[in-house]
Amino acid sequence: MKITFRNYTPEPFHTEDYLKVREFLVRINSGRLYTPEFLWGRWEWAVTHSWRDQDPTKLEKIGLWEDEGKLIALATYELHLGRGYLIVDENYAHLKAEMIDYAQNALHDNGKIKLYLPNGDEGFQREALTRGWRPSQDYDRISVLDTDMIQPYALKDGFSFVSMADGWNWQQYNRVLHRGFNHEGAPKHDEETIAGQKRALSSPMINPELIVAVVAPDGNYVAHCGMWYKLGEFHCYVEPVCVDPDYRKMGLGKAVVLEAIRRCAELGAKQAVVTSGQQFYYNIGFYPIKTMTYWEK
Repeated sequence: MKITFRNYTPEPFHTEDYLKVREFLVRINSGRLYTPEFLWGRWEWAVTHSWRDQDPTKLEKIGLWEDEGKLIALATYELHLGRGYLIVDENYAHLKAEMIDYAQNALHDNGKIKLYLPNGDEGFQREALTRGWRPSQDYDRISVLDTDMIQPYALKDGFSFVSMADGWNWQQYNRVLHRGFNHEGAPKHDEETIAGQKRALSSPMINPELIVAVVAPDGNYVAHCGMWYKLGEFHCYVEPVCVDPDYRKMGLGKAVVLEAIRRCAELGAKQAVVTSGQQFYYNIGFYPIKTMTYWEK
């Protein structure tokens, strides 16, 4: 055993280090959900997200620990510095103290940082406590849905499903994300904005059949569910989900999420995972399995 530390590549998007992190997250969750709060799908979504800080000086602050070349631990930010996410192979729990110290020193935003730590992980929690960290009221719940328990769902007359494999309309995709996440004003469909949306779905792991939207009778996309699934795995990952505010309370959000999950189930997925504890997800069959708390110093 020869453990070494190094920094992530300063190059953005789909690099060798990106691939190494993805395969690390696949490996440690193979056969069971070990880090459901940070699966490979969450990493994929962040890598090309239009809001992610791709500054080379920021990217290289991501920390990697390796054992003779095999990635065993990761300290990263998701979109921006200031929130640290720590993932470690269970066989290398002794690295937790070192990872906390590294995140504090490298992943802060002008000295401000929160650490994303799992409730019940006494290793991380005790090391954080001894270093002056304290849990905050800021937390996430991780929830799952068993695919054999999918509820019945249907679209209203005139509405239909469309996938990225069916002649995806990028302006409509941009529109539903803009309105669905409650951004003000009209969406911009300029070349730079559309290029950013295309890049967000440029992952080599994308299955176009699983990126689903609901089309209204007027042709507008009014609900959307992104989905990440790798053949052979038992879980799929839901991200992102949104519904146009003019079309809420019509069952469209439920329908688009369950349709995307159904497609994953046909490929072999047994569970769907979402980083949320919203009542919306519980109402359609998800249940909470883990809570993550943001710690402050």
